[in-house]
Amino acid sequence: MVDVTLEQIEELSFMALCKHGASDWVAREVAKAVRRAEETGNVICGLYYLESYCLQLTSGRVKGQVEPEVSTPKPASVKSDAKFGFAQAAFARGLPVAIEAAKTNGTASFAVANAHTCTSLGFFTEQIAAQGLIGIGFTNASPVVAPPGGNKAVIGTNPIAMSVPGQGAPAMHFDFSTSAVALGKITMAKAAGEDIPLGWAVDAEGNATTDPTAALGGALVSVGGYKGWGFGLMAEVLAAGMTGSVNSLNVSGLKLPDGPPHGLGQFYLLLDPGTYTDAFADRFATVADAVDQQEGARIPGAQRAEKNVVEVADTLWEKLSELT
Repeated sequence: MVDVTLEQIEELSFMALCKHGASDWVAREVAKAVRRAEETGNVICGLYYLESYCLQLTSGRVKGQVEPEVSTPKPASVKSDAKFGFAQAAFARGLPVAIEAAKTNGTASFAVANAHTCTSLGFFTEQIAAQGLIGIGFTNASPVVAPPGGNKAVIGTNPIAMSVPGQGAPAMHFDFSTSAVALGKITMAKAAGEDIPLGWAVDAEGNATTDPTAALGGALVSVGGYKGWGFGLMAEVLAAGMTGSVNSLNVSGLKLPDGPPHGLGQFYLLLDPGTYTDAFADRFATVADAVDQQEGARIPGAQRAEKNVVEVADTLWEKLSELT
C-alpha cells in the first residue's frame, strides 16, 4: 500500500481526465468527486472508477467536452441536460439556479438528465446542504437487481441520499443503494477470491448464493426485501421518468469501456427548512440528542471519519499514474 494525499488524488484524476479528452472544467468537477469519495472512505466511487472514466472518454461513451444545457420549465423546476457528459459537470452548472429557485419558492426540484453515472449520490446532496437547504437525491443505474422472488435484473442499485444542513457539515447525511450491497463489492470479492455473505444476491436460477461468480451471473437483491424493492422503484420512477432519461433496463454495464452512453438521470428535491416553521432545528436537535445519549449510537453521517491521507494499493496507484 502507498500513502497518498487528497491533493495528489485530485490532481492525478484531473490530469488523467484531461489527457483522455475532458475539458479542464469538466475534469476538475469529476476529480473533486473522486477526491471526496476517497476522503470519506467510499472507495467504490473513487479511484476505482477513474480508469473506466478515461477509457470511456476515449471511446466516446462519455462526452468530455459538452456544455450542459440548463433550463427552468417552471419557476421551481430546474433541469440540466448533461448531453451524455458527466453528471458532476451537469450538476455544477444547474446547482446555482436550483438553489436560487429553492430559496425563492421554499422548495424546488432539480433534474439532471442524460448523464454518465454519478457514482456517489451523496456527493451532490451534501453540496445542497452546504447552501442551508435539505437535499434529497435519487438516481438509477445499470440493471443488476431482481424483484423479490425473481431472478432477472430489472432495476439498478438505485441509490437514495439525503443531507440535512448543519454547522460546517451536514447534521445528517446518508447515501445508500437500495440493493442489499453495491455491485462493486461483489466484483471486488470475486477478484480477491472470497465468498460473499448470504442475502446479497441470487444466481441465474433465483437461488441465494455466496459465490460472487454465480452472483454476477444472476442478480443482486433489494435490501429489506419488498421494502427495499419499493424504494428502488421509487428511485427508478423519479430518476428515469421525471428527467426523461433511460430506464435501468436500457443501460449496459457502467464500467464497460465502450457502447452507448449511459444516459442516466438524477432527481433532487431542495427544501428550505424554514419555509413552514422556525422549529426545524429544535425538532431535529430533539431527535439527535436522544440518539447521542445512547452509547454507540449516532445520527447517520454525524462525525463521519474523513482522511487527509489515504492508503491506495501500489498496483492501482501505478496503473492510474500511467493514465496521466
